[in-house]
Amino acid sequence: MKERIVIVGGGLSGLTLAYLLTKNNKEATVVEASSRLGGRIQTLKGSLETPLELGATWFSDMHGNLLSLIDELGLTKYPQFSKGISLFQTKSFEPPQKFFVPEAEAPSYRLKDGTQNLIDALAEKLNPKNIHLNTKVTAVTEHENGLLVETGQGEKLHADKVVLCLPPQLAGSQIRFSPPLPEAVSDILPSVQTWMAGSIKFVLEYAEPFWRKKDYSGMLFSHCGIVTEMYDHTNFEENKYGFTGFLNGGAASYSQEVRKEFVLKQLSELMGEEALHPVNYFDKIWSDEFVISEDQTVHRPHQNNGHPLLQENYMKGKLFFSGTESATEYGGYMEGAIRAAKNIFEKM
Repeated sequence: MKERIVIVGGGLSGLTLAYLLTKNNKEATVVEASSRLGGRIQTLKGSLETPLELGATWFSDMHGNLLSLIDELGLTKYPQFSKGISLFQTKSFEPPQKFFVPEAEAPSYRLKDGTQNLIDALAEKLNPKNIHLNTKVTAVTEHENGLLVETGQGEKLHADKVVLCLPPQLAGSQIRFSPPLPEAVSDILPSVQTWMAGSIKFVLEYAEPFWRKKDYSGMLFSHCGIVTEMYDHTNFEENKYGFTGFLNGGAASYSQEVRKEFVLKQLSELMGEEALHPVNYFDKIWSDEFVISEDQTVHRPHQNNGHPLLQENYMKGKLFFSGTESATEYGGYMEGAIRAAKNIFEKM
C-alpha cells in the first residue's frame, strides 16, 4: 500500500514537492484553502492578453534550483528590460533624477507568458483528483496509525505524513494540532515573517509602449509618490506592454479607484499624458486570509525564516514544515520554496 501524504498549501513549494513525489512513483494529496493554485504567484491576463504579475516575478542566476526546474519543465526565461532613462523621485517639489542602468552581466529574469506558467506546468504533472481547492485545513490529529487531517468542510483525510507548505504564521493560527506542537514551536510560528505580506503590487496594461518610444526604461523609484518602485512589463515577444511595481503601504487605506487615480497622475507627470490611458489597471494588497494571520504585526524582513525549529519533524516523524519561509537559504523567494520542497522530499 502506498504511503498516504497530504500537502497543505498549493503554492510553489507544495506543488514542487508533489511533483517530486510523483516523479518517484509516490502520490500526494494537495489541499489548498483558496480557489486557485499558486499562492503568492498570481498572473492575470489583461484584455489585450498581456501577462500581468500581481505576485512573484523575478529571479536570477543565483537561483539554481529554480532555473533547473524551469529547464526541466521546458519553460523559457528572459531578462528584465532596463534599457533607457530610469527615474528617481527624491522630493515631490523637485524634478526626478534621471539615470541609466548598464546592461547587467547577471540580470533579473522573468518567465515567458508569466510566472503562473510555472505553477500550471507543475499542476499538469499531477493527478487532478489529488488537488483539492477551497479546502481549508483546520486540524491535524495524531493517531496510532497516522494523522487525521480535518477541513473546514468537515472532510477527514487520513495520512501517514503531512507537510505544511503554507506560511508558518497561518499554520500556527489556523490549524489545531493534537497533541499540541512543542511550546517552543508554537511560540516561534507567529513571529516568522511572511514574505510579501502587506505588500501592494499593481500592474498596468497599455496598447503601445509609449515610454520606450521616449527612451524611458520604465524603471522608477520614488520616495514621494504612491508608486515606490516600477518596471517595464512588456512580454517575451515584445508585442504586449505594461508596467508592474509596488505602491507605498499607506495606499491600502484608499479604494482601488483612488489608488489608480494617484498612480496615473504620478506616471503622467513623469512620462507624459499617454500614461493616463491604460487599457487595464489591477492591484492587490497581499494581506488576505491565505497569506497572513489576523495578527498583522509587522516583522523584520525574513524574520525567523529558515529557523532551526522549522527544520525538525513533529508528531513522531509524521509532520513537517515546508514552504519558502522554512528554507535556510533564499527564504521568502521562489528559490527558497523549491529548496524547502527538495529538502522535505529527501527526508521522505
